[in-house]
Amino acid sequence: MERTLVLVRHGQSDWNLKNLFTGWKDPDLTEQGVSEAIAAGKKLNEMAMKFDIAFTSDLQRAQKTCQHILDGVGQSDLKTIRDQALNERDYGDLAGLNKDDARKKWGEEQVHIWRRSYDVPPPGGESLKDTAARTLPYFITDILPQVMSGKSVLCAAHGNSLRSLVMVLDRLTTTEILDVNLGTGVPMVYKFNADTSVLSKEIINL
Repeated sequence: MERTLVLVRHGQSDWNLKNLFTGWKDPDLTEQGVSEAIAAGKKLNEMAMKFDIAFTSDLQRAQKTCQHILDGVGQSDLKTIRDQALNERDYGDLAGLNKDDARKKWGEEQVHIWRRSYDVPPPGGESLKDTAARTLPYFITDILPQVMSGKSVLCAAHGNSLRSLVMVLDRLTTTEILDVNLGTGVPMVYKFNADTSVLSKEIINL
């Protein structure tokens, strides 16, 4: 029985391009971001990948990435579930600020701690630990059962919501996950054993 999960971070967004903290804000994809999502769909189609169900966040950059991928594999009308449990990490008071301006205001070291530490949240926002506290229960109750029933599942979401899943799937420590960055629009294909452990992982370079 095949048990397949494909995780994809959304394509480049307008605020990624402008070097802004995004979080739960809802900017659109850039032209490059659209191209990345289309390329991901084309690559998965070349692999003859077909999905039984798709999951995405409550934010349009992930939703549009998901749709471009489904279009690319010839499954434009596939059932897609949207849930804010898969939203990006909430950057709180940093949301909308230029990252360089934030460093000038709070200092390089403090901003680095907010961005890269596992359990220190920015003012009014979420740490990666906080993000995992909402993404992992949703993954366990809604996404993983679909995978374990023998389905192929697509999940298009965000850098940090997906990092919280990758941390568990790849069995990374709270220190190791800090060095993990997910490329925009790059699919990660996981295959699972019957006991829910990971059989294999393949990163599909575009």
